[in-house]
Amino acid sequence: MRIAVCVKQVPDTTEIKIDPIKKTLIRTGVPSILNPFDRNAVEMALQLRDTYGGTVTVFSMGLPQARAVIREAIAMGADEGYLVTDRAFGGSDTFATSYILSSALKLKGPFDVILGGQQAVDGDTGQTAPSIAEHLGVTRVTCVLDLKVEGEKCIARRKVEEGVEVVEAKMPVLCTATRESNKPRYATIARKIYSLDCEIPPISKADMPEIDETKIGLTGSPTRVKNTFTPERTANGVYITGNTAAEIAARLLDKLADAKAL
Repeated sequence: MRIAVCVKQVPDTTEIKIDPIKKTLIRTGVPSILNPFDRNAVEMALQLRDTYGGTVTVFSMGLPQARAVIREAIAMGADEGYLVTDRAFGGSDTFATSYILSSALKLKGPFDVILGGQQAVDGDTGQTAPSIAEHLGVTRVTCVLDLKVEGEKCIARRKVEEGVEVVEAKMPVLCTATRESNKPRYATIARKIYSLDCEIPPISKADMPEIDETKIGLTGSPTRVKNTFTPERTANGVYITGNTAAEIAARLLDKLADAKAL
């Protein structure tokens, strides 16, 4: 079984700063990490390989420094990785990014199972992985808690608002992993050393001659950012005192009633 995992390098901070001119994230001086949800996707891929056999191939689109997160996935146990990178890909939104990644998957595929994180912590859209499935024309199953394989089909338990849903899908299939799906393994010292020396080949636009140039980069992105800003957060608290818990609760109810919150 051939398994692919799409991962992303994201800023390691909750204090996101916005460029007032370009309306994009300021990444200079901010350390980067493997997107936490993608780490769960890598673990899910490794568990599938450990159970059913096969290979795990990691893909990431970004600048050369994004090789670091691919190496991290290889240190966890992935077999190989590719960096999808080209100046022509710069400025891609989630639609263009998913199209480019789907082209790379076609180039190195076919794959039986494609995995990704539920969402990226820097954008929180959750659009890229499901859009890859749309470009590839394969079934997608989101918010997967665990995944099993029976013959040519996958059986997935997925998180829904009402609880847990069990679905079956014929392979090839794309699934997104949640934080609750597993506990990612730690890399061994030997795997860390191996990941530092392994080759991570680039995939550029030239390697995908059939790619539609009208669907990549800034010009191929249908999303237009009108404005981006960091919200200002303010909080005013009231400390309620009393001799007993019942007295404090009564005063709280009075204040909520006065504020017409009840």
